[in-house]
Amino acid sequence: QVDVAAMARLFGYVDVTDTGFIVAVLSIAFNPLFWNVVARWEHKTRVLSRVFGSPHAACYCLGAVILVLNCVRSHCFTEAMKSQPKLEGWDCHWTYYSGLAISAVGTLFVISSFLALGFTGTFLGDYFGILMEEKVTSFPFNILDNPMYWGSTAIYLGWSLM
Repeated sequence: QVDVAAMARLFGYVDVTDTGFIVAVLSIAFNPLFWNVVARWEHKTRVLSRVFGSPHAACYCLGAVILVLNCVRSHCFTEAMKSQPKLEGWDCHWTYYSGLAISAVGTLFVISSFLALGFTGTFLGDYFGILMEEKVTSFPFNILDNPMYWGSTAIYLGWSLM
């Protein structure tokens, strides 16, 4: 037999039937699926590069779409967090400031990753044939293998705590 008591307690704190929660989960799952499918399609067909006249223009367009989708995802996440039950013991200044600190560290990793990679390095330029001269090994890549993913995760964790 499986002890489901832990899951039952967890679902007491998360309303999985809330429409905002469902929309947030779908947007979180959709974004990477979308940009990976589009980037792989571009890599195989070069259709976007032909339509936009150059790989750079196509990459910038996809990057802009990704940024818009990220704003939508962040909005959906925020709305879902507002409607979810709160852990009463965690609703205090200590938790808020811990979340703020975790979000700040995440933001540092995301922004420094973007600055190290540039726009096309961040937004799938390699799928458009836009390659970097050499592997980036400066901060934050000398600390983490995937600082943008870890940073984004930290931002959302911190946001959740706040």
